[in-house]
Amino acid sequence: MQFGYLHPADQLLMIMQRIYSRGMTTTSGGNLSIMDDDGNIWITPASIDKGTLTRKDIVCVKPNGEVVGIHKPSSELPFHASVYRRRPDLKAVLHAHPPALVAFSIVRKLPKMDLMPSTGKLLGKVAISEYAVPGSEQLGQNIAIFFDQGYDIVFLENHGVCIGGKSIFEAFQKFETLEYTASLEIAAKSLGETVSLSVEDIAATETACEMEKFENTVTPEELAVRRDMIPFIHRSYNQNLINATSGSFSVKLSDGSFVITPFGKDRAYLEECDLVHVKDGKREAGKIPSRAVAFHAAMYAEHPEANAVILASPQNVMAFAVTHTEFDPRTIPESYLLLRDAKMVDHKLLYEDPTAAAKLYCNPVPALIFKNDSIAVQGETLLKAFDRLEVAEATAHSIVKSRALGDIVHISDEAIDEIKVAFNLAD
Repeated sequence: MQFGYLHPADQLLMIMQRIYSRGMTTTSGGNLSIMDDDGNIWITPASIDKGTLTRKDIVCVKPNGEVVGIHKPSSELPFHASVYRRRPDLKAVLHAHPPALVAFSIVRKLPKMDLMPSTGKLLGKVAISEYAVPGSEQLGQNIAIFFDQGYDIVFLENHGVCIGGKSIFEAFQKFETLEYTASLEIAAKSLGETVSLSVEDIAATETACEMEKFENTVTPEELAVRRDMIPFIHRSYNQNLINATSGSFSVKLSDGSFVITPFGKDRAYLEECDLVHVKDGKREAGKIPSRAVAFHAAMYAEHPEANAVILASPQNVMAFAVTHTEFDPRTIPESYLLLRDAKMVDHKLLYEDPTAAAKLYCNPVPALIFKNDSIAVQGETLLKAFDRLEVAEATAHSIVKSRALGDIVHISDEAIDEIKVAFNLAD
């Protein structure tokens, strides 16, 4: 999608609908703005239902203060304007109060930025400002202190968060990642202490995609694969199995090449043309594949039966990954059938030795959890791989929820043997 061709009002509407549909704001909460090249501030209105917002509801505030629109601008306009005055490099401001970020704001703490490799790199520095009355000049001044120092993300005590970006889409990606990080830390605390990544650990994930290019001639088979992949990617996003900036999907073609998700593109808006064909170690010209492309290639090389591979970071599975807690799927028969002896391994393998990582995947180990990073699953079809991913997250979620109730009683060894016989499972 070419976001640059969307009118500011349409951009704000699109992002507000996305925030509201994902439960990250309420009917009356949150506000977004964009400053255009003429110095106009386009902003969401005050006291209008976020669930029924239309482009006609968006308000334009001219540089001279004139308000154009059928509503009053958000009461938080002063701090939006303050950010733009102090940071001309920022062209969008997002303010909202989703549950996990509010949880941190009301205990006046910041979430950890070093639980996942990409978090700190995407978000940068994060600060927390003193409480002030919503809509007041003082609130704007409190926030401005940190934007003056180069922060793009500022928590507001007992309020929420304010995020600046070069575009509203960049601001949203930071916002979504921040809420995910906060939610992950909260979920992980039910399992144990979180384990942070070192600077060296994070550096190990920064592998560049150095691949030769080839001019792609798209076949009907490839077109069908691209068509079939997009609904599963969007479905995964809608079910919170991936977020805007994470998750890689691939499907193998009959000649052994494969189609994979691109690097750096918003998963919610991916289209067939965005996917990347990888063949004989080369990438489709003009496109950059996911950073995990080497692992996908290794999986297909090591497992001829695999026709689809997914890497994702769903919150509850990652709660195990960031606490290094054993993930035991012997909870209900379906979980055991699809996940068996899911194995947790060091995240460095994924980036430094993808072939060794792929070799760990075997019949009784149909899922690999990379510490502080992701879960990898494969399948004979994309549907089967997706099903395994869904079941992994549902299983992890049920275990996290069970911690408030008592000790888990796992399916017994005798019951497992019965399942193996009934479903002809070989070790």
